[in-house]
Amino acid sequence: MRSLRLYRIAAEAEGLRLRQMSQRTVVRVALGIVALVFLTAALIFAHLVVWFWLRTMFSELVAAAIIGGGDLVLALVLVLFAALSKPGRVEREALQVRRSALAGASNAMAPLALASMAVPALRIGAELMRHRR
Repeated sequence: MRSLRLYRIAAEAEGLRLRQMSQRTVVRVALGIVALVFLTAALIFAHLVVWFWLRTMFSELVAAAIIGGGDLVLALVLVLFAALSKPGRVEREALQVRRSALAGASNAMAPLALASMAVPALRIGAELMRHRR
């Protein structure tokens, strides 16, 4: 009886922990979204500063081409880094652990699978024997 009460207390504590963690995650996501809005505004103003600075030295068309070219180069570099990103050691080890666990689970379940297939086969065999008589 005491262990049942302890399990209930543990489950309630875990539920409380998960609720608090989810509330904290919602707040973090909301703050992140607001931060992204300000980051976007800062990047827009940085582009404007570069635009006005370049216009003092070049025509508007050349200034626009320089800013667009710089953005394109930056985007290509980021895409290249993303494309060349490979799984790290922890990710590879976790995949190996998952594969090993699934293989072990399927090996452990094999006798049960055979038994579950054998029962219907035995029933069909018994039905066939009854019909032969």
